[in-house]
Amino acid sequence: MNAIHGALKPETAPALDVERIRADFPILKLRVKGKPLVYLDNAASSQMPRPVIDRWVRYQTTQHANIHRAVHYLSETATAEYEAARRKLQAFINAREEREVIFTRGTTESINLVMHGYGRKFIGQGDEIILTTLEHHSNIVPWQMLAEEKGAKLRVVPVNDRGELELEQYETLFNARTRFVGVTHVSNALGTINPVKEMIAAAHRHGVPVLVDGAQAAPHLNVDVQDLDCDFYAFSGHKMCGPTGIGVLYGRAGLLESMQPYQGGGDMILSVTFEKTTYNVIPHKFEAGTPPIAAAVALGAAADYLTAIGMERIGAYESGLLDYATVQVNRIPGVRILGTAEKKAAVLSFVMDGVHPHDVGTLLNEEGVAIRTGHHCAQPVMQRYRVAATSRASFAFYNTMAEVDALVAAIRKVQKVFG
Repeated sequence: MNAIHGALKPETAPALDVERIRADFPILKLRVKGKPLVYLDNAASSQMPRPVIDRWVRYQTTQHANIHRAVHYLSETATAEYEAARRKLQAFINAREEREVIFTRGTTESINLVMHGYGRKFIGQGDEIILTTLEHHSNIVPWQMLAEEKGAKLRVVPVNDRGELELEQYETLFNARTRFVGVTHVSNALGTINPVKEMIAAAHRHGVPVLVDGAQAAPHLNVDVQDLDCDFYAFSGHKMCGPTGIGVLYGRAGLLESMQPYQGGGDMILSVTFEKTTYNVIPHKFEAGTPPIAAAVALGAAADYLTAIGMERIGAYESGLLDYATVQVNRIPGVRILGTAEKKAAVLSFVMDGVHPHDVGTLLNEEGVAIRTGHHCAQPVMQRYRVAATSRASFAFYNTMAEVDALVAAIRKVQKVFG
């Protein structure tokens, strides 16, 4: 059931032992302003469960050394754990080969890697890149930089009032000069789940590769890059119960092999002289220097944790939360939800008559409710809806219906303050 079609009552929400799950997250026991923390800022960053924290600590206290560069016990152990984490992420997104999984600092660096490694090599004067109105700045600015450098052009897929891409117009943007498509899987500002599989198929009919920004999808949906048939897929660890400073770029092996390295340095080479450098094989060609080893190991543990719960169960439970929250917020006079797509992930963006989103966020914090306010690094979305900012509540599988009720009660208190 989707948010626009009605509410799921708490008793009919998909079976998930949320209280047991919440016990895994120490931070959820915090009190803010003397009240229980209601953490609804998961689209910005999720929280980390105890098994992931423990894995981080175990690595740092019993396994840590630099990798790939020594034959002593700790280095060999660290190398084995780092590469094991790569295999876990390969399984998490169903990549064909582990060498198609590159560790980066996050989605932003993954997209920049593709822009530099693929875009600067294969996109030139007069070429065109298709993006969408729903993109995060991380999937806009790098391509603007490339277009300015190369004399290329950006084409943009528009969005309708419900927050859904206008696919008929998407099809019309392709021509003989189209070289690349970048599309978000899930809008961070509205929660819209884009039909990326169909969009990828359309691009491939024109021989055009596609990068999918999966930062908001990987924590909530079952991602299968082989089923999607995407060429690149980027996501971040800190949005899927892992640490900050770590992310993944999936790329087709053939494309990765054809690309130039993003950075130069240690471990991305096979040989170096002052006359010539020979680059390492993938994925190491794109992992220059000492990588975030502990973070990668912890991200592997996060993938294990989510997999054990089940991504389908997570998605179904969060859909129930979103449905319930949508109905409850829609009952509040003077509050308008932006983004009513038929297919949505667990994001609820709203505006209140006569109250700036920053004031909403500040007063909700007084009630212990943590949301995000602002343009969410998606200013073209704000411009489309003629607003400067929104208040955004974003849910995770450890949130509860009672926390939705706390959000609604806090919104009503804001209205009372502003009369």
